[in-house]
Amino acid sequence: MHRSIDRPLFGGKDGLIRAVRDRAVAGLFQSLSAVQASADPLADLYALAAAYRHWGREHTHLYTVLFGGVQSFEPGGQVGEADPVRPLVEAIDRARAASLLDGEPTPIALSIWATLHGLVALELAGALDTAMADTAFRSAIHATLRGWTTPSVFRALRRTEPGP
Repeated sequence: MHRSIDRPLFGGKDGLIRAVRDRAVAGLFQSLSAVQASADPLADLYALAAAYRHWGREHTHLYTVLFGGVQSFEPGGQVGEADPVRPLVEAIDRARAASLLDGEPTPIALSIWATLHGLVALELAGALDTAMADTAFRSAIHATLRGWTTPSVFRALRRTEPGP
């Protein structure tokens, strides 16, 4: 009789998947939490996007566990203390308080996450080479952030933002 190791240690296959997913969530949260807040919340949002991309590229298997299948997602739900979206929401709140972003936090966070997730998923799938992924990342994240800025910030960013 063959006895699987996952049964006693993790409570079966579902328990093992949950343990790996919990490890992935903790690792992503740790990586995003390591991004230091600065005086420029927009730069912080870009730095968080870069940290997310870096984590996904460095932990492709864990990234796939988190985002490779259908996951429950409640954009309006409560953000937990160790939720990887917490640093993003906090930076958005700081940007809104400084009158840099205009809009509600949930749609802003969702649009940034969807843009970022799409880019990283394409990169990890091999659909983009490194140079194209770098260019797409820079331009798409800047465009997404710019789309949520207040009118005066939008005009200033268009004048000073580096090209692709």
